[in-house]
Amino acid sequence: MNTQDQDIFTRMLAGGTIHTTDPEIAKMWELVNRALQLSPAINASTSPDQTRKLLGELIGKEIDKSTTIFVPFFTNFGRHIRIGKNVFINHACTFLDLGGITIEDDVQIGPKVNLISENHPVDPSQRKNLILSPVLIKRNAWIGAGATILPGVTIGENAIVAAGAVVHKDVPNNTIVGGVPAKVIKEIV
Repeated sequence: MNTQDQDIFTRMLAGGTIHTTDPEIAKMWELVNRALQLSPAINASTSPDQTRKLLGELIGKEIDKSTTIFVPFFTNFGRHIRIGKNVFINHACTFLDLGGITIEDDVQIGPKVNLISENHPVDPSQRKNLILSPVLIKRNAWIGAGATILPGVTIGENAIVAAGAVVHKDVPNNTIVGGVPAKVIKEIV
């Protein structure tokens, strides 16, 4: 099937460019506005159960009771977030998920982490278009405080991203990366 025949949400998750002139762009903006409307209630929640329930409503899928998300939590879309079991997401994280964010089981995410699946073209005449590429955090990874994971990056199983790192390329399984841009510091044995 030609990607032109797919709905905008399928095309967003497939990655690539979504133009501001896309005939279905209004559908995307409807869900962005829904995220804006639901975010205050999510961030006013007073228990992990309430946070899971409200965030599950936003992403359209129940979040497992073994997972804990501390508020505030920020997202611009929500529908393209997938969260596994036994995940911990600390305070003040931002997930820009138009291109998709998947967090597998047993992941730990520190405070103020940014997971970004969206970018814009360098060409000024095209800059308002979106370039989407999914972020994948594999099982048992640990993302340190204030780290930023950029579009298209996969963090490998058991990997650690040091606090404050900016990750622009895939992180192999069982490694520790840190710095700006992030580089392999050592392997976990």
